Amino acid sequence: MSAPLLVIVDAANVVGSVPDGWWRDRRGAAERLRDRLAADGVPGRAEPVDIVLVVEGAARGVSSVAGVRVEAAGGSGDDRIVELVAEAGERSCLVVTADRELRRRVGELGAEVVGPRAVR
Repeated sequence: MSAPLLVIVDAANVVGSVPDGWWRDRRGAAERLRDRLAADGVPGRAEPVDIVLVVEGAARGVSSVAGVRVEAAGGSGDDRIVELVAEAGERSCLVVTADRELRRRVGELGAEVVGPRAVR
C-alpha cells in the first residue's frame, strides 16, 4: 500500500492571499488556517492525505494538531518546502502556494502545485 498524498501548505502565502487583517496577528492567522485544514482537509481530495503546514517568521511556535503537522522553517519557508518535497522521494506531493518561484522549484522535483484557493 502506498503512502497517502503529502500535502504541503505554504502558510505565509495562503494566509497572505486574503486581505483579512492577517498582518496584525500572523500567528493567529496561521493557527486558523491549521484548524481549518484539520477540520476540512483538502477540498476535492477524497483520498487520504497527510497535511504539513510550513510556517515561518512570526508564525513560528504554532503547534501541530491531529490531522496537521506544523513545520517551523528555521529560515526560508520556501526552502523548507523544497526540502520536504525532496525528502518525500517517490511519494506523491501536492504543494499549495501561489509563489511563482516556489512553484517552479517544487515542480522540478515532481510535485503537483495548486493555488491558495484549493484550501481557502
